[in-house]
Amino acid sequence: FIPPPHCSLSLSLSLSLFFSLSLSRSLSSPPSLICVCVLPQISEALVSLREILQQLTNQRALIEEDIHVSFEELHKTLDVRKSVLLMELEVTYGLKQKVLQAQLDTLLHGQGGIIDTCTQTEKALSGEASAASLQAERGLGEKLGELASQGLPFQAEENDQLDLLMEAEGLRKSIHKLGTIITTSAVASQSEASGVGLEQCIVGLPACVTITTRDKAGGPCRSGNAILSAEVCTPDGSVADGEILDCKNGTYDFVYTVNKEGEFSLALRLYDQHIKGSPFRLRVTRSPDPEGAKRRGKSPGSGSKKKGSRRTGSALGTSRRKENPIEDDLIFRIGTKGRNKGEFTNLQGVSASSSGRILIADSNNQCVQIFSNEGEFNSRFGVRGRSPGQLQRPTGVAVHPNGDIIIADYDNKWVSIFSSEGKYKAKLGSGRLMGPKGVSVDQNGHVIVVDNKACTVFIFQPTGKLVSKFGSRGNGDKQFAGPHFAAVNNNNEIIVTDFHNHSVKVFTPEGELLLKFGSNGEGNGQFNAPTGVDVDVNGNIIVADWGNSRIQVVSYLDIQYQRRCDGVGVLCW
Repeated sequence: FIPPPHCSLSLSLSLSLFFSLSLSRSLSSPPSLICVCVLPQISEALVSLREILQQLTNQRALIEEDIHVSFEELHKTLDVRKSVLLMELEVTYGLKQKVLQAQLDTLLHGQGGIIDTCTQTEKALSGEASAASLQAERGLGEKLGELASQGLPFQAEENDQLDLLMEAEGLRKSIHKLGTIITTSAVASQSEASGVGLEQCIVGLPACVTITTRDKAGGPCRSGNAILSAEVCTPDGSVADGEILDCKNGTYDFVYTVNKEGEFSLALRLYDQHIKGSPFRLRVTRSPDPEGAKRRGKSPGSGSKKKGSRRTGSALGTSRRKENPIEDDLIFRIGTKGRNKGEFTNLQGVSASSSGRILIADSNNQCVQIFSNEGEFNSRFGVRGRSPGQLQRPTGVAVHPNGDIIIADYDNKWVSIFSSEGKYKAKLGSGRLMGPKGVSVDQNGHVIVVDNKACTVFIFQPTGKLVSKFGSRGNGDKQFAGPHFAAVNNNNEIIVTDFHNHSVKVFTPEGELLLKFGSNGEGNGQFNAPTGVDVDVNGNIIVADWGNSRIQVVSYLDIQYQRRCDGVGVLCW
């Protein structure tokens, strides 16, 4: 029994078959079965396990460093607070002590004066009577009268209260709960998916798949925080975006939308390994409801081509008009579908350098390709893999002012930095990022990273030191639902596309929301899952409206003006 090349027997089954056949046949049977079926699986398993073990060791080292740094910072904070309290104690004590000591000195001075006068009076009275002694007695009597009439402070002018209020019990409880090591026992080989969205969905409508994680024995996992990834791919490699929602009970929902019909591949991975049955065959059909299809309009790729119309810069009735310098006229096009030089398979991020080069993150070809400003192919770099310097799924690309090329690697969960010639230099965000999608560079040279999975924007120094971060999952003003890309304008403000919230948000470098615009729809100023974003020389915001298959150009000045008036943003066409 020699299985074909696509044999997918498990190791245990292969060994069982081998030993069964060995017992039933003579000892002279060729051992080809174990060579063909078992050894390749052992080799593959060894590579996979070594890789997982190495990643586990790396994560342990990173978390250990984070723990040390966090507690050192807490120690510093506690020491500072200790110094402040001791200083406050000394100041308060000094003020009280000064008042009481002054009162004490006054009383002691008055007491001494009275005692001295009384002693002198007694001596004068005990001596022989004469004119001089009578005059002295009269003077002493007047002095005693003056001393007695002094307003001495007999009542304390300050109190002795000095107490310390330390609400330490709550802090102790917080410290006992400070920090949690997050992990699960989930394994891909036992985890499974279910739901209608696993096999079919309707163009333009959200579909859902539920993933149930299980441990090595097949038992259900009861906690969340597992690292899953999902993608819907067409045969030509293009990808539809979606979002994974953690139900915090061991199950996860993958919600996605596909905007064209056809046969697709749905890949569901747990810790970068396919779960049971993955990849799945997915059929996407048009809505059976003609009215619904009419409301949604034509699907992307239907062949109709619309040219952007021009309208006034404001809807406030003002006579002010603005001309948009961006025209819908094609200058040239770059690349075709394919895997050779100058060809793309699921391109994602695009960036233009000051040196006259266009850089493109070719996600499924796992490389970055470089073209001239005239569209001529120059070079490409990138080696597939999960080691530093290799690319697994490049999505975002940006150019640092020093010429370095910055690449967000979604599947490797870090950002790689290459020289302008494509030589690997460093990585940042490893151990912190869950799914970096877009990258940009601010005017301080900081690297802005949009983490699609964590719904957070990270700001790093090029050395890898975390400067700050902001954002969380949700639909609030400072929250995101699958953010994609970011751009930085001349004010050093950070502009982020919020994919599932169908909006664009503008933040200060410190993460404070300045404004947001957009809502779900097909009208001007509305979006259906915005992805790419950039800023032109006039400050206009260029947004890739992915679900509506168009580019919208937003006048930032008009948005600010309209926001001050009634809070509604306006698009300039």
